[in-house]
Amino acid sequence: MNAPEPDAHLAASTETPDVATDAVLTSYRESIDNIDAALIHLLAERFKITQAVGQYKAEHDLPPADPSREERQIGRLRALATASHLDPEFSEKFLRFVIDEVIHHHERLRDER
Repeated sequence: MNAPEPDAHLAASTETPDVATDAVLTSYRESIDNIDAALIHLLAERFKITQAVGQYKAEHDLPPADPSREERQIGRLRALATASHLDPEFSEKFLRFVIDEVIHHHERLRDER
C-alpha cells in the first residue's frame, strides 16, 4: 500500500518560494532599501541643521535643550503619526531618541566653548 499524499496546503507551506514570489519579495525589499536610504539622508540633513542650531545656541549662551519646544514637537508628530496610521508611541520613541542625540550634540558644543 502506498503512503497517503500530504494535503496540498501542507506541502506548499514547506516548499521554497517560487520565482514569481521571489520577484515580489525582491521588489518589496528594494522599496524598503530605498526608503531606508531616504531616511538616512533626511536624518543627515536634519542633523546638519541641528548642528547649526547648537552652534548658534552655544554662541548666544542659550540652553542646549528647549523642553517646551520638544513637547510641542512630540505632540505635533504624534498627531501626524496617528493621521498616517503609524503608532504614535513608536513615533514618540523615535523622536525622543533623535532629540536626545541632538541635545547631546548641543551640550558638547556648549562645553567646547
